[in-house]
Amino acid sequence: MIHVSSHSPHGQSPLRTVQVLGGGSAGSCAHVRSLTSGLVARGVRVTVCAPASADHTYDFSGVGADHVHVPRRNDPTSMAVLRAACADADLVHAHGLHSALRAALALSGRRVPLVVTLHSRPYAEGARAHLLRLLERRVARAASVVLGSSSDLVDRARSRGARDARLAAVALPAPRRPAESEDADRLRPKARAELGATDRPLLMAVGSLDRHRGYDTLLDATRAWRRLDPVPLLVIAGEGPLRAELQRRIVSEGLPVRLVGPRDDIGELLAAADLALLPGSWESRSVLAQEALHARVPLVAAAAGGIPELVGDAAELVPHGDSEALAEAVEALLADPDRRERLRDKGTLQVATWPTEDETVAQVLSVYDELTKPLPLP
Repeated sequence: MIHVSSHSPHGQSPLRTVQVLGGGSAGSCAHVRSLTSGLVARGVRVTVCAPASADHTYDFSGVGADHVHVPRRNDPTSMAVLRAACADADLVHAHGLHSALRAALALSGRRVPLVVTLHSRPYAEGARAHLLRLLERRVARAASVVLGSSSDLVDRARSRGARDARLAAVALPAPRRPAESEDADRLRPKARAELGATDRPLLMAVGSLDRHRGYDTLLDATRAWRRLDPVPLLVIAGEGPLRAELQRRIVSEGLPVRLVGPRDDIGELLAAADLALLPGSWESRSVLAQEALHARVPLVAAAAGGIPELVGDAAELVPHGDSEALAEAVEALLADPDRRERLRDKGTLQVATWPTEDETVAQVLSVYDELTKPLPLP
């Protein structure tokens, strides 16, 4: 959560705003850090209230913000800290569904504008799906403005009862990749050697090892690649509850896959890859998809969530959950260097259409101004 205060050009009292961040995905945390940096650069005073682990990873303090530790838990102590942080706010901005619910509860009984940014489509099955719908309705109706990072999230918020839902400008902050092309050229052989892909195609997937990310589909697809010569190596960077299950499959089925856990050199690994793979993601603005296009690495992705809108024709899209289509798309691209080069060029063009960090900050400040400007005198 971010506490923001800016000086009005008309001499009014500084704006006091609190943004709630519960930990969230890499995309939402990176967005909050980028937003914090932009606000501070414009003379805005910012306090980030988020789990200590998020500040450790994203260093909100390092871009000029104060940080207050607010655990993601919904216990009375955590909620009391959140309510105290919101006590003197003119506006509250929450990122993600669960953070938005906590913010709405913290503001209960107060007439304070609530802005909610949705970064991904929430995922639930069975009885939890019904609870999720109730939660979405509660948040949509509590929010003054909902900002969705893709059109499908905007439509979803409207269907849940949002009064005002808009498409958000969400930029990719600081891609995790070598800054200069010569650095990438120098680091690529080293990264490939470390991963064991000096003489074989290298495929990269990145993301938490969760059920909804499509890793089962991805492992199913690797079975088809074993007949290729040389056999491609799939490297999956990330950690999560499915790790043991995925590792068992890799060993028992003899799959050409390596789980390398969480890494802080994703940019170098991605730049060394022949293809990036996104088998399933409900992030509307997938960090991996954006980084792959920035790094000119051809992307094969499931046509899910906001991915088609994000990448346009700059990636090879396959039906979600279709391992055969995924396998065939990868094989075809590996066999067609001209097609890979066309995707690289289309990726560069697509990247140019995405919002900048300045545009992201400008939109947020515009919404804040709209919601907090004084009413005209009668």
